[in-house]
Amino acid sequence: MSAAKGRPTGSDEGRPSRSNEGRPLRSNEGRPLRSSVGLRPTKADVARLANVSTATVSYVLNNVQGQRISEQTQAAVRKAAADLGYRPNLAARNLAVGGSGVVLYIVPRTDLGELPLEVGSRLTTALGRHGIVLSMQLETDDGQNIVDAVANLNPVAVSGVFPLTGAAAAAVEAAKIPQIYLGSEKLRALGSLHLTVGAMRVEHLMSRGHTRLAFAYSGTEVLRPLGDYWLSGLRVAAGEHGLPEIEVDSVATDGSDAAAVVSKWVSAGVTAVCAQSDETAFAVLHGIRRAGLRCPDGLAVMGVDAIPLGAVSSPPLTSVVFDAKTIVDAAVPAMMAELGYPTVGDVDGGDPARLIVRDST
Repeated sequence: MSAAKGRPTGSDEGRPSRSNEGRPLRSNEGRPLRSSVGLRPTKADVARLANVSTATVSYVLNNVQGQRISEQTQAAVRKAAADLGYRPNLAARNLAVGGSGVVLYIVPRTDLGELPLEVGSRLTTALGRHGIVLSMQLETDDGQNIVDAVANLNPVAVSGVFPLTGAAAAAVEAAKIPQIYLGSEKLRALGSLHLTVGAMRVEHLMSRGHTRLAFAYSGTEVLRPLGDYWLSGLRVAAGEHGLPEIEVDSVATDGSDAAAVVSKWVSAGVTAVCAQSDETAFAVLHGIRRAGLRCPDGLAVMGVDAIPLGAVSSPPLTSVVFDAKTIVDAAVPAMMAELGYPTVGDVDGGDPARLIVRDST
């Protein structure tokens, strides 16, 4: 049977046909080799451009283990995919590696302002570019929704700004699913947020002459794990500088016990307080006023997360602000590598947190 009109024959088999001026080169199946004509490139297009099989393309782009493929061939496949603008099909990729392609992102019950939501929003967009679906889960009192999501969605990882606790953490551990929270040591580009913040606070307060410190927990019990997280970093920094043991107490959200707590700290020789959040710091400031003291002369106060109200508190509150964009930009390449995906960029550590110095210190 003769070849169809316009199709290559003989020695031209498997090579692109000539195109008329202004028309794109086409394969012998009639498909464009480049995505510039508006059609989405396929795995076969990548294979032709890299001169390999479609199976090799799948192995390389899906990072399938156990295949002997030279570095030169891998580089050729990745370059061809980049040149064509090809992205692997998510379902096919997940079938190849045996996962769902879903990462759970946990928004904790914290009083840490907008940081977890902003990071989650940016992370959804960033991971979506690489075919990973982020499922955002709002943490409940008992964590049952996260337990159910782990069981039903078969996620490849669980992420968040802070580590999980309680039933949710137990479910993730039992399922042997990586927990990659954005302040963890697994994402070394960022360092550990609690250590960074702890060092920042201690060094600032020491520069102001403070060596006897206290830590103020929120009086809301469900927020205790976040307080534990920040306190652990503060204790590490204090220990490295040889400071005395940090005094610890809780302050009611409505400030009803704040004056008594503040008076106890001052009697113990404390001169500066690090609160677990800006909201808790506001309660401490209320206690200072009720106790007839002045801030920072009688007691200095620092918050964390630098919410807008801190600028107009009395006095304006020194705090630590987080940069969600920096956190996500550094976290995505490290997270992709941790999950076994091809590296998508350099993991350069930025400054995820910075100090905002105001009158309270």
